[in-house]
This record gives sequence, structure tokens and C-alpha cells, in this order.
Amino acid sequence: MRVFITGASGWIGSAVVPELIGAGHQVVGLARSDASAAALAEAGAEVRRGTLDDLDTLRSAAAESDGVIHLAFKHDIAFSGGFEDAADADRRAIDTFGEALAGSDRPFLIASGTLGLAPGRVATEQDGQASGPVGANLTGGPAKRLANAHATVALADRGVRSSVVRLPPTVHGDGDHGFLATVVAVAREKGVSGYIGDGANRWPAVHRSDAAHLFRLALESAPAGSTLHAVADEGMPIRTVAEVIGRHLGLPVASVSPDDAAGHFSWLAGFLGMDGPASSAHTRDLLGWQPTQPGLIDDLDKGHYFATPSA
Repeated sequence: MRVFITGASGWIGSAVVPELIGAGHQVVGLARSDASAAALAEAGAEVRRGTLDDLDTLRSAAAESDGVIHLAFKHDIAFSGGFEDAADADRRAIDTFGEALAGSDRPFLIASGTLGLAPGRVATEQDGQASGPVGANLTGGPAKRLANAHATVALADRGVRSSVVRLPPTVHGDGDHGFLATVVAVAREKGVSGYIGDGANRWPAVHRSDAAHLFRLALESAPAGSTLHAVADEGMPIRTVAEVIGRHLGLPVASVSPDDAAGHFSWLAGFLGMDGPASSAHTRDLLGWQPTQPGLIDDLDKGHYFATPSA
């Protein structure tokens, strides 16, 4: 297939691109900067210059493709007070792709998340669907992003082979600068590897390469209207993660009270205290996906998260 990818040079996209090229697909990646364009060209992808707001560019690129994978999201503004604006931009892109692909039976995949779907119990692919009680605990931007996933699934009724791939909060691997790397950086800065409360709350996780493999399987064969979970570790207690970080950094491990969490962890506190285990049993049965890369703890023990930051 000729596949158009937004966010192609990002953390997930830069693993999806070689996964697709290695399987014989041709990749066209959206690039908003010279650095992104250079990275995509080096990876063997064709470059389409533009941004998520260039809807005419998105429309024409989708029309010229055999499938679309939409990974871009304005995380820079989402985590600095503009989550709703980021979700609105995401919706405009999704609607544009839907219009371009309607009636074609071509695949269209987006990335979404598992966190917040079913607090306190193991979330499944059936949770958070538009046909059931939907994200009652979610408001603002997160609620809008869930609605974007519903809109994507609904494109199946318009002749699009749409899929939503939900990612856990920890998509780990060498080079990660996301949630887990931030937790390590906070521990280094504060001189203590902390967790909130008793630390029993659980986060699911997946290695970046395993997530990329699932995106390829979904592109090639996921049924229209599928919701998939890219989850390898169903739920790792945050205290266990903190203990591994403390061991590698030679720091004490300690509880941070919920009242002090925002001061200690800053913007990360609201996420780090959530209990959000998730299953991928249905996804594995549907597509034959089997994670093969190291799990979260094994990956932490490889040490790359603890390399001394360069000056």
C-alpha cells in the first residue's frame, strides 16, 4: 500500500515507518520542519510538507493514498493548558480524512489512549464505546479526544475501514522522552523516587516496536470499526516502577501524599495517580498480535532511561 502518516517522525511514527517499509509498503510522511523531513527521507519515506492545520494538504494526501495512519497530536499545547484546542485540531483532521476516504473501503487508523477508560478495573476494547456509558470520568480535552475516537469508529458506516489503536500511557523504549522519562527526571531532580499514596495504582505499558507492529497489522487486516489495545503489560504498579528507578539512580523510594503530588510531580501528578490497567486479549485474538519486546521492568533494567543527560 501507499500509506500517508501524520506524526511520522514522532516517537511512535518513527517506529511505524520502518515497520511498514520493511513489510513492502510505501510511506508518505507529513513533515512540518526541516528536521522531520530529513529524518523521514533518511528512513526511506516520501516527504509531504505541511502541518496538522493544513487541511487541504491532508485531504489531497489521503486521496492519493491506499490508507492513512493519523498519529499526530498537538501534545505541546495539550500539556500546557490547551488540551481542548489540541483535541479540536485533531477532530478537524479526522473529519478531513473521513471525507477523503468515504466510500473507498481504504484503511484509516488513529492513535488514542487507554488511560481513564475504566478507573479501578481492567479496561477492555469494549470499554469507552459510544454505544455504552462513555467516559463519565473524563471532561474537557480528554472527553473530546474520546469523542474523536468515536467519530473515527463511526466512519465504518461511511465505507471507511477505520480503526482506533489505543496506546497505554507508557510506550517505552530507548530514546523515550515521554511519561516514563519524565518520572525518571523528576526523581533525579527531587533526589527521591516517588509514587503517590500507596503506589498500588497500575499503568499498562507496551514497547514502541510492539506498538508499531500492531499498527501494521491493523492497517493490513483490522475490520472496519475496530477498537484495538496496544497493551503488553496489563498493569504495572507505580510503586514497582518507582523502586526500579530508585535502584538505578541510587535514590530512596518514598510515598508522596496526594495533597503534595502536584507540587512534587507538576503536570504529571494527575496522570501518575490514576489506576488504569488494560487488557489486549480481544486485539490478540482478532489480529494474532503477540508482543515480543522486553516488558516495562525489563526495559527499565536495560539502563537506557538512566544515562546521564547530556549537557
